[in-house]
Amino acid sequence: MKIVIAGAGSVGRSVALELLAHGHDITLIDNMPEKLRIATVADADWVLADACSPDALRDAGVEEADVVVAATGDDKANLVISLLSKTEFAVPRVVARLNNPNNEWLFDQAWGVDVSVSTPRIMTALVEEAVSIGIPVRLFSFNTAAVSMHALILPEDSPVVGRRVHSLELPPRSVLAALLRDGRPLTPSADDVFEASDELLLLVPDSDASALDQLREAVASPSSEEETEDEE
Repeated sequence: MKIVIAGAGSVGRSVALELLAHGHDITLIDNMPEKLRIATVADADWVLADACSPDALRDAGVEEADVVVAATGDDKANLVISLLSKTEFAVPRVVARLNNPNNEWLFDQAWGVDVSVSTPRIMTALVEEAVSIGIPVRLFSFNTAAVSMHALILPEDSPVVGRRVHSLELPPRSVLAALLRDGRPLTPSADDVFEASDELLLLVPDSDASALDQLREAVASPSSEEETEDEE
């Protein structure tokens, strides 16, 4: 694929190196000469220009790009780059870096963003995932589908432990995408049996506000339910 990355800082260069290793055609664009460390990503094409300019994006080959990554450290710039890429150049997929979680509400299709990636949110999610048992933790969202992926670790005394996957009552339009067990990803089949500490990866519609409560109640241990009743 042809991929244009706007923002040649440490994030942009790291993404470029990973994508080059996977055989993709990469162009990096930045308006700061000190960011153009060409030797660090020697196999990429480099453009010194302001990616918020349509002419600069055209010179960088965005018209032929399969993906644009807006990876600058400025949320406003990333939104402008995303909008131009989608509306002016009809780029099929636009991925935008979200620096300030308070701006998350802006990073949607209205601004041309197909997927937003927030490092602070990912770090928070990973911390919560490590310490939260029986509570759905949002990992990331797919703006084009208005769906988020959540991780949910089964408590040892969850009522679903020992039961088959098909017996788990999921909220409407929610999907169990994968199981993580003993450090390995598994494709769940209807006859697989849940084990304690299984990590469920679920796709949940953002529009269903009650879905996360339903999931939490479905896997809740008896002891946690009793504590909730005592609090009431």
